[in-house]
Amino acid sequence: MSLDLDPFTSAVDLAERIRSRELTPLEALEASLDRIDRLNPVLNAVVWRDDASSRAQAEEIGKRIAAGEDVGPFAGVPTLVKDLTKARGQPATYGSAAAPEGISEEDDLVVAAMRRAGFVLCGRSNTPEFGPLPVTENTRYGITRNPWDTARSPGGSSGGAAAAVASGMVPLAHGNDGGGSIRIPSSCCGLVGLKPSRWRVPSSTPAWFGMAVEGALCRTVADAATVLDCLSAPSLLTWEQAPAPERPFATEVGADPGPLRIALLTTSSLGVEVEASCRAAVEDAGRLLEGLGHQVELLAEDLLDTSAVGPFLDVVNSAYGGFEGIDWDRVEPHNRAWREAGSEVDALTLVSSLNALRRATPHVVEHWGRDFDVLVTPTIPIEPPIAGEVLAEAHAEPGTPPLAAFVMVAFTILFNMTGQPAVSLPLSQSPSGLPVGVQFVGGPWGEDRLLRLASQLEVAAPWKDREPPLAMAETGT
Repeated sequence: MSLDLDPFTSAVDLAERIRSRELTPLEALEASLDRIDRLNPVLNAVVWRDDASSRAQAEEIGKRIAAGEDVGPFAGVPTLVKDLTKARGQPATYGSAAAPEGISEEDDLVVAAMRRAGFVLCGRSNTPEFGPLPVTENTRYGITRNPWDTARSPGGSSGGAAAAVASGMVPLAHGNDGGGSIRIPSSCCGLVGLKPSRWRVPSSTPAWFGMAVEGALCRTVADAATVLDCLSAPSLLTWEQAPAPERPFATEVGADPGPLRIALLTTSSLGVEVEASCRAAVEDAGRLLEGLGHQVELLAEDLLDTSAVGPFLDVVNSAYGGFEGIDWDRVEPHNRAWREAGSEVDALTLVSSLNALRRATPHVVEHWGRDFDVLVTPTIPIEPPIAGEVLAEAHAEPGTPPLAAFVMVAFTILFNMTGQPAVSLPLSQSPSGLPVGVQFVGGPWGEDRLLRLASQLEVAAPWKDREPPLAMAETGT
């Protein structure tokens, strides 16, 4: 790389260098495109790009910076949009060969917010077809691989975004999370993955009736907080809106969280066995938290009411009706089977299922503030699975969730049901060197507390200098 630019520079730091005119948006973009050229043939994280359009965006932002305009906190920073979300001038294929061809004419609200923040949208990241699997594998674009071990999956469904950020292609990437799809790939790839509260980030058509939320995958807590400020600006174009925070989320980074009551959970009511490295990561986090002055106790019982799983699946399967122009005869077998299951959910059953989830939510969230302030769990109870295995299992038994997929969402899916904020932090590594994330769950609308605690942990147990082997080989380190 001819430019003096560390590919692992945070998005906030890169934006500051661009604002101070140490480098131009076009130079930052060219560095990303060069890295995508070299790494994407191995990782398959980026499935579409239009370099001419990206360069035009970068040049325009550069002109506005030179003219002294305020073009947003991330002006000139290259990023990717996940292929489940529409962006003007880009195709939206949902990872499917059955999707209609053509270019989107409008931005989803989250993409419009990214443009206002000054990002250069330089491509689209891979995703499983329609996004229900916690791995990033499809028959249209193929398998995305983990830069920590290319034999393994980066998780999903925002796995293309995770592999791109972890390998230094871009410093931050858009993602969304309906059952763990930001947190799971963040755990697999050693990233910070914040799932915001329900309705925190406006979306044109919130997926899964609001249980899926928009966000980003990052390397630092400051990036996660700052991008959340950008994405969560209120919009008059959506029906629902989370209550405004008392102050910008970026100001929570470095703020004292105070002594907190922390509950640790390492067992799942779904009967999932937690691998030793994932259990150890939570236990190590507990000792670290105690050393920082927090009160830590082990929670004996999972909060998930397993009777809510059926209603959740009704909602998810019904949501296939939200995809337009799909040739369902060409859809992958598992998605075709789940759509057929959704077609059997009539309106009365759907309303009943949504109400069942609403009734179950208070029994979960009442623990926050009463029994503890933050819950800590494994993000996923296993290390990243072998790439390709989960999709093969899904195709072998259409209509039955693959066992590995069921296992991977055991600790994340509940908080999509309840709408609570949760973040995966890359606090640990397995004996084999793979990242192991730890999930921190806040009370309703509690991103501020989570960010204060996360930034405290980032200082106490820094992960900044951890780089995946593939990326290290590319940079010669």
